[in-house]
Amino acid sequence: MARRSKIHVGLEIGTSKTCLVVGEVKPDGAVKILGIGETKSAGVRKGEIHDFSQARACLKDALMRAEEAGDVQISSVFLAVTGPHIQGVNHSGMLRLPNDEPIVAAEHVEEACAIARDVQIPQDHVYLHPIIRHYRLDGAEQSTSPVGLYGRTIEADFHIVHGIGSRIQNSIKLVREIPLDLDDIVFAPIATAQLALDLEQRESGALVIDIGGGTTDYALYLGGSIAASGCIPVGGDHITNDIHLVTGLPFSKAERLKVTEGNVSGDPVHSLGNARLTDDRGFAEVEVSRMVLNELIRQRLEEVLKLVRARLPAGSVERIGAGVFLTGGTSLMRGFDQLAYDVFGRAIYRPEIPEITGMQAGFRDPRYATGIGLIRYAQLMEAEHGRPRGLLGKWIRSIWPFGRR
Repeated sequence: MARRSKIHVGLEIGTSKTCLVVGEVKPDGAVKILGIGETKSAGVRKGEIHDFSQARACLKDALMRAEEAGDVQISSVFLAVTGPHIQGVNHSGMLRLPNDEPIVAAEHVEEACAIARDVQIPQDHVYLHPIIRHYRLDGAEQSTSPVGLYGRTIEADFHIVHGIGSRIQNSIKLVREIPLDLDDIVFAPIATAQLALDLEQRESGALVIDIGGGTTDYALYLGGSIAASGCIPVGGDHITNDIHLVTGLPFSKAERLKVTEGNVSGDPVHSLGNARLTDDRGFAEVEVSRMVLNELIRQRLEEVLKLVRARLPAGSVERIGAGVFLTGGTSLMRGFDQLAYDVFGRAIYRPEIPEITGMQAGFRDPRYATGIGLIRYAQLMEAEHGRPRGLLGKWIRSIWPFGRR
């Protein structure tokens, strides 16, 4: 029987935008983006829902736009979640084989994995991702399961992502009341990494940093597996607010000044004179010292990057061989590459979008990296498990056990 194309939809409910990406995975594995539905977010702060009715109205509007753009009827989504309450930790589990069982069996591996997944988390938290990093057999690292090999001890090393259950439930409730079904819940930087990094880059060591409106997400890969992930509650909106507080400009004009005139490279040449905004007639409406403007933006972005670096495992930055990959709308700030290099001392890149057709030029904007990454994640889960639902199905049912409303 011939394989059929599959339609997957990625949903990101962010601080600055609510976005659905409709993608078609063809039988040969190629991905085609059918359309994107986007609307400005309301009721969302730092990646978390604060006004349910406003957030629901935004999601309905984005859904309508996505269905129209993709010429499809959407019934289920892969949902990206973020927020400073979500944490990623590494944990290992070890099992010593019985003396009369010298060959590793599947149940031995599963027991070692169960021990590794048994991480103590706060009472109000729930598990999101149990990601296998690698195995060790008698101390020697194994890239695949050691079932069938001779050995005495098995270790399983996992990256466990967990977050506050009630905050994740709010996002689930929002989706279910549209009503839409959930195929899976994905920590946003893990979805972004599916788009940003290929296998070779993960092997060489790579860091993905996604700077959105209210949060900065990151995911570090070393030796082909994830080594750290997390979320910092600072993003582009904080820069705009800094400009607003110092200059007294309305928030909308502070945002426009940041985007059109800011430069964070640290080069004095870009800090001479005044930055100007013009009105509809072309007259100068606002003037701000470029030195003041650029320093405000640079200080806040430097703070964010240093916070990310401080959260990475000791010695890991030196192991980043492929470089640091920047996504998110704020990553488009002029001079940001130079600032990131100053902080990390590694090569800085913008992720390229590989092997995806149907991409209009506007869709290649780094603001859509997470949404498109969700399509990649869906493709990966289907290839590994033979069904759209990924590793999180049982956790979705455990933290939101009710049917579709």
